Amino acid sequence: MTRTTTTAAVKQALGAYGEALAARHLVEQGMVLLDRNWRCEAGEIDLVLRDGEVLVVCEVKTRSSTDYGTPHEAVTDIKVARLRRLAARWLADRSVVVRDVRIDLVGIVRPRRGPSVIDHVRGIG
Repeated sequence: MTRTTTTAAVKQALGAYGEALAARHLVEQGMVLLDRNWRCEAGEIDLVLRDGEVLVVCEVKTRSSTDYGTPHEAVTDIKVARLRRLAARWLADRSVVVRDVRIDLVGIVRPRRGPSVIDHVRGIG
């Protein structure tokens, strides 16, 4: 394996870890997980959940440190706008009607030592 392949595999594993941790955390908070890693040609939604009567589209950002910024700093206004469009596509694809759609962010920092830190921000855009 080349260094680039190794780095990509480590990032992919970290992302999968973060998404699993975020899904578990949100379900423990009472949300219902509806979909994971839903894709279309326009992009991907990490997690789709129901929080009461609200559809929640959740972006998960996982980092091993904050040396290059927090997970939250990685989500731009452009990304939030894309998530809104993807939410509409998910709803149309599933023929689902909801009262409201909310975009949430779960930022996770998984340091080399110690527990992961989970920060759930509701309604980022």
